[in-house]
Amino acid sequence: MDMDFGMFQSMIEGQGRNNNVFARFYDKAVKTDELNDNGLPKFKNVTYVEIRTRDNLDVFDQPARDEHKNRFPQEYARYLLEQKQKENGTPLNNFAFLTVEQLETCKFYGIFTVEVLAGIDDEKANAINIIAERDIAKQFMDNAKATKGVSDWAKKEKEYKAKIKKLEDEIKALKEGKNE
Repeated sequence: MDMDFGMFQSMIEGQGRNNNVFARFYDKAVKTDELNDNGLPKFKNVTYVEIRTRDNLDVFDQPARDEHKNRFPQEYARYLLEQKQKENGTPLNNFAFLTVEQLETCKFYGIFTVEVLAGIDDEKANAINIIAERDIAKQFMDNAKATKGVSDWAKKEKEYKAKIKKLEDEIKALKEGKNE
């Protein structure tokens, strides 16, 4: 009985407000009332918050408001970090070389892109035990750089072939004009 009173007291005082409460911020595509040129509905990204409580199957899921961001500042900061990393990198969700466990470990430590994972120094990788994941990401980035060189060369080759074709056509037109 004393335990229940203590829990009640802490709830009243606002202590433990988020004990056993878990929040996750994420983006969700929401249909708008607008239509595009083809008559299909337009969608927009909306930040949502999913709130779960321990030992309860109910899930609170709705667009995130300022009160949610203020109540769960760490979770919201993690969401913002993920968004910032994804702007300039390859999301780990799209990286096929990690297991679900490895992916969740990286997310837990605020690592959301292959580039960030590959750039972690040895000391930090050892501290959070993601050496294998980091090495896989480094190898992937090295291969991507090598592939980029090949694709750049192929692009230049295509440009040169187009230029040669144009010059050949001009020479042909000049020759035909001379023969007449």
